Amino acid sequence: MAIGERIRFIRNLRGMTQKYLGTLVGFPEKTADIRMAQYESGTRTPKDDLTKALADVLDVSPLALSVPDIDSQLGLMHTLFALEDLYGLKTNIADGEVTLHFDVSNISDPSFFEMVTAWAEQAAKYKSGEISKEDYDKWRYRFPEFDTTQIWGKVPSKELSDALVEAFKDKLKD
Repeated sequence: MAIGERIRFIRNLRGMTQKYLGTLVGFPEKTADIRMAQYESGTRTPKDDLTKALADVLDVSPLALSVPDIDSQLGLMHTLFALEDLYGLKTNIADGEVTLHFDVSNISDPSFFEMVTAWAEQAAKYKSGEISKEDYDKWRYRFPEFDTTQIWGKVPSKELSDALVEAFKDKLKD
């Protein structure tokens, strides 16, 4: 889906008109719907600052709007091939069904596997009824903002750590 189609999809998901969205991002009311129609149809492509403004108003990550162009089946196939090359995406045929999965041994960065695992966990929660469609969409469209599976902590610098050890070394002795 091209960026214009993503904008339209999420705008409709939010129940907004083109005019309303256009005015929220700062277009004059008189031309807001025309401008949005141009972006949604692909006649114009939003620059980074407008993409960020649209994402803020639509309450999604800018990355949720700027996904690869998968409008055609060939475009989608080449996107899948790129995912195979970059992230170890594999296909399998079992019982007449094609499945896609990520081969952990081919993933150079384990954090990607953690992200995909977090997605699978959220999808399972939605499927089981533990979370609503709205919560699932919020998680997906604002990723990684609402992802609680990857907890990050700041570690003090070596200089600060050494200074603290020096300052409290008398208290460290047995």
